[in-house]
Amino acid sequence: MKDKLLRLLDEVEAFNGNTLEEVEAYRIKLLGSKGILKDLFAEFKMVDGQEKKEIGQMLNDLRQAATEKINNLKQNLGKQSIGHQSKEDLTRPSEPLQLGARHPISIVKNQILEVFSRIGFTVSEGPEIEDDWHNFTALNLSEHHPARDMQDTFFIQRNPDMLLRTHTSSVQVRYMESHQPPIRTVSPGRVFRNEDISARAHCIFHQVEGLYIDTDVSFADLKQTLLYFTKEMFGKSKIRLRPSYFPFTEPSAEVDIYWGLQTETDYRITKGTGWLEIMGCGMVDPNVLKNVGIDTDKYSGFAFGMGIERIAMLLYQIPDIRMFYENDLRFIDQFKSVI
Repeated sequence: MKDKLLRLLDEVEAFNGNTLEEVEAYRIKLLGSKGILKDLFAEFKMVDGQEKKEIGQMLNDLRQAATEKINNLKQNLGKQSIGHQSKEDLTRPSEPLQLGARHPISIVKNQILEVFSRIGFTVSEGPEIEDDWHNFTALNLSEHHPARDMQDTFFIQRNPDMLLRTHTSSVQVRYMESHQPPIRTVSPGRVFRNEDISARAHCIFHQVEGLYIDTDVSFADLKQTLLYFTKEMFGKSKIRLRPSYFPFTEPSAEVDIYWGLQTETDYRITKGTGWLEIMGCGMVDPNVLKNVGIDTDKYSGFAFGMGIERIAMLLYQIPDIRMFYENDLRFIDQFKSVI
């Protein structure tokens, strides 16, 4: 073993790597976790007691010599590399960095959530692949309820009880199951419906739905909440609520804001009426509260929901919903200045 150690000491002294890669490869070969030195220390355990002290000292000398040699070589080669790099013209202009931009859907979603956060609404999220109970049944849509036909659904072929959620109301069901009133939450997320893709409709889109459950909640509370939202989001202070139908709210309404008729665009998007539909809303049906174990004698509440793409199309005058999903940088780059 002495002869082997002496040969290795001579090899270390003679070694002279020309590149950092060569030096690192030699370090791994000699000092790595599976290197020569580790095998020598394993072999050292079998050395006779009389030679152990001398062999041990030689092993330590070899390790120290190898470490110093490798560190010195790396230091010298590193200086040479820096010296070579310094010959470059550091004053030459560099390639401009391309700054990214937030997607308009993200921008509008964050604006909506920020408005509702000011009045105490928290954010809740849930799975995009849902079961029938949370997406339909708990929301007052029994198995053969005709209202299920209002939403063309993507079902999972191998498990007909599972589906891609058609609205974020399923998140509200999960939230009510795990929280006791008072509840004040908004649920943003991506939803899926089996619809033909056109300039105004898509099979994938995004929603924000809100829910408020507490004692003595009235339709007047709902109207004031929505009026606050429209003022903050659009700068519009005039709204109207038209009777409508949703299976999980009763009574239900569609919410319109008065957009105005000041420009040709206003005439086009409001079809000459000045009014523009932005969301649906209503008082939570007592059956929904019973399904999630909330006492309907004590609590009541309201819910509302809106499509983020629709709001973004209004705010930025985007004519085609498909533009959100085409990944065209010319479209996305227009929103660089928007936080």
